[in-house]
Amino acid sequence: MKNIRSITSLCICLLTITLMSQTGPAQEVPATDRRATEIRHLNLTYTFPGYRTREEWGERARSLRRQILVSAGLWPMPQKYELKAQLFGKVDRGDHTIEKVYFESYPGFYVTGNLYRPKNVSGKVPGLLSPHGHSTYGRLENSQHFSGPVRAANFARLGFVVFTYDMVGYGDSTAISHRYGGEREALWGINLLGLQLWNSIRSVDFLLSLPEVDPERIGCTGESGGGTQTFLLAAVDDRIKVAAPVNMISAHMQGGSLCENAPNLRIDTYNVEFGAMMAPRPLLLISATGDWTKDTLRIEYPDIRSIYRLFGAEEKVHAVQIDAPHNYNRESREAAYGWFAHWLLGRADFSPIKERSGGVASLADLMVFYGRPRPENELDEWLLSQQLIQMRKQQLEEARPRDLPGLERFREQFGIALKYSLMAEYPQPEEVIASTPEVHQLAWATEERFALSRRGRGDRVAVTIWRPLKPPSSESFVLLAEASASYQSSLIEQLVKAGHTVMSVVCFPGGKAASLSDELKRFFTTYNRTDEANRVQDILTALAYLNGKRGGARISVVGSGRAGLWALLARGLAPRIDRMIIDAAQFDNTSDEAFLKQLPIPGLRRAGDFLTAITIAPLTPLLVHNTGGAFRTEAIADVYRSLGDGAEFRAQAELLSEAAIVAWLSSGNR
Repeated sequence: MKNIRSITSLCICLLTITLMSQTGPAQEVPATDRRATEIRHLNLTYTFPGYRTREEWGERARSLRRQILVSAGLWPMPQKYELKAQLFGKVDRGDHTIEKVYFESYPGFYVTGNLYRPKNVSGKVPGLLSPHGHSTYGRLENSQHFSGPVRAANFARLGFVVFTYDMVGYGDSTAISHRYGGEREALWGINLLGLQLWNSIRSVDFLLSLPEVDPERIGCTGESGGGTQTFLLAAVDDRIKVAAPVNMISAHMQGGSLCENAPNLRIDTYNVEFGAMMAPRPLLLISATGDWTKDTLRIEYPDIRSIYRLFGAEEKVHAVQIDAPHNYNRESREAAYGWFAHWLLGRADFSPIKERSGGVASLADLMVFYGRPRPENELDEWLLSQQLIQMRKQQLEEARPRDLPGLERFREQFGIALKYSLMAEYPQPEEVIASTPEVHQLAWATEERFALSRRGRGDRVAVTIWRPLKPPSSESFVLLAEASASYQSSLIEQLVKAGHTVMSVVCFPGGKAASLSDELKRFFTTYNRTDEANRVQDILTALAYLNGKRGGARISVVGSGRAGLWALLARGLAPRIDRMIIDAAQFDNTSDEAFLKQLPIPGLRRAGDFLTAITIAPLTPLLVHNTGGAFRTEAIADVYRSLGDGAEFRAQAELLSEAAIVAWLSSGNR
């Protein structure tokens, strides 16, 4: 009998190893989880991945566009209210005019700037946005290295209508500071970068409201932080036909301001990819020898040019480098004049155009609210946050689907928002690899301990499988999502004895490196997933592994304690889960404070959190317990009634017993 057991154990071990090998080489699973030790940041040197085909890049660019917009809180796009633009204080400068402008990008939130118009032109003319960088005086700066007024005036003399507008917290835009936004705002996708990107989008709308501006000839150019605004706007708004981000796109410095670092923005990407999204529209890269763009001609420009090559449009991308410190000086501006005149005015070539002097208008002529009261309805930071949160809640409520066409629209809007808020994905089963297992024979099960990883990702997910000693007539997998390695042995044994194969996944137990330098803490979520998002990913990875083994087996998920919340979010990104039991852990899903304490995932509330995850997933049986009256389920029940079978959803305030969990999972065995 002892020999028979030994032979049986050996056969099980060999069979298990054979099954594992079907998912990929065991040696590919890393010994440690790269996510816990490798921290990305704004001064890390990044490498362009390279793209082989136009189609491959097209798919990547579509994904990046969504990532930018979700990061900025602009997916789905907010409602565009009437601009109510005010133009006044026109000054005649001989060959051009300057007007003061303000308009509402959101009700009570104002964009301020100056409109420069050419004189003695007829017909439609091109429009140009001119965002500024972090110089002391912003759009009003007039120094050796930066001059917004000189730049705008010379473009106007060439025949452009130019709008120069303030960064938030600069110039006339002082109701909201350049430090705007906090942790609560981040939950709702509200941040300084998003405000400025929205201002830029609405500034395009403003230019297009002017009767003389040609909608097919809109350009954008800005330096430093204005360069960031330029390439982000061009990446998400196809109305920008020509762009010149100046002294900004770098492989080793991504921008050091809050307005350049929104949560989730540069996870798995960096500015060179954002710049390449301009392809195949004309793009000029202006760099300097004295700042972080000193390697542009050697590194960043060839990388971006490789994308233009895929479109057969290499003539539409060009780079120049100025021997100067960080700047948008005269020589840089002259290169830009030639570039834009070539593509938007029909000039034969794009050689530099000499700048004309003529003085600069006075501050009294440029300051929008000089001697003029500010708008009565202008919002301060607290009121702006309250308004934006309310707008996002209303948009989510109005989008809630009541029928199948509405469900498809909801998936396109808030399903995508959820995916890019979590920055998680359901991998294809063949992408999941497994290490060689440790096999142990228990009195009631065969236990296999091993680790999973996704090819090329460097993650390591610890899992354990318990298989019944006697194969059941109908196979059933149960994924048990846990927050720690303290297995629920009693529940597992009961499930196995009821005929289920149980896999326990310990979700990202170590978290990020415990001690981070100030440099690594700065803008951490711009470059790195939160621990909670990584835990959602681990559940998806484990599900993909089980789906690779599914055959005709049923797959159920049990989320215990805090892991119940992670599993419920994973539901929205996974294919069909046949049954799910979630411990709500008495989490208050109506409270921003509760999310900040337990699920501080940027953009999660904006995306609709648990309700969105449930709505976009197949409406299979779901049991939520231990709500404690805090986790509200009325909206979930309404989704099941409207789009599925109301009887398939059940909720209870009390903690479900282990016996009840086993009974509910086993009741649906086929």
